[in-house]
Amino acid sequence: MDAEAQHTERDRSSHPAGSEEISDTGATEERSRFALVDRAADRLPGGRITLTVLFCLFFLLLLSRFVIQPFEIPSGSMEPGLRIGDRVLVNKLAYRFGAEPRRGDVVVFDGTGYFGDADYIKRVVGVGGDHVVCCDRQGRIEVNGRSVDESTFLFPGDKPSEVSFDVAVPDGTLFVLGDHRGDSSDSRDHLGSPGGGMIPVDDVIGRADWIAWPLGHWTGLERVDGYARVPAATGAGAPASSGPSTADGVHG
Repeated sequence: MDAEAQHTERDRSSHPAGSEEISDTGATEERSRFALVDRAADRLPGGRITLTVLFCLFFLLLLSRFVIQPFEIPSGSMEPGLRIGDRVLVNKLAYRFGAEPRRGDVVVFDGTGYFGDADYIKRVVGVGGDHVVCCDRQGRIEVNGRSVDESTFLFPGDKPSEVSFDVAVPDGTLFVLGDHRGDSSDSRDHLGSPGGGMIPVDDVIGRADWIAWPLGHWTGLERVDGYARVPAATGAGAPASSGPSTADGVHG
């Protein structure tokens, strides 16, 4: 019994030493990490403050490159929703995991080779396979045989289009229009240009999801209801003539 008790006592006494050894190892690793930070800070003017600022800038750079990027609105082509000088935040992940632009989305895209050497912001009216016509008997745009009510976002006094068109949207492309139809260079104006006025989905930078500036105009940009009842594509048409254009690229 005495030998067994002594053996048990020795077993118990061994645990604190082991725990202390593990704790010391973790503390050593933590001190090593802090030492690396301290050495980096010592090499920079301003020390830890400069290091923190550089880390924040690097984080913002990664965020802007891969997740969210601000763009400034330079023209009135998307009024009344987006005004000159507004800054929108573009969600660059919106179409990166299998999702595709949908009718009614406001997107920013690279117009090089199609609209001009700049980035543009427009509303998606037609997606691949759609048949887009202007206009029906009430002067409304028609997508796949369904008339679209755009009155909730069109610039007051604007018609859906002063230019008649009848287009088939090729797969992998978008037909886009500005909300201020009387002051927008969009797919209508480039039907005779390379690409037929259509924007490749691959050139879409992202979806405009928020107005971030000015603060008084802060709001989220939601998909409008006008296109919700448009049926899936069933036919195709042929492009018609285009009208005059105005420059309205966005600044990133």
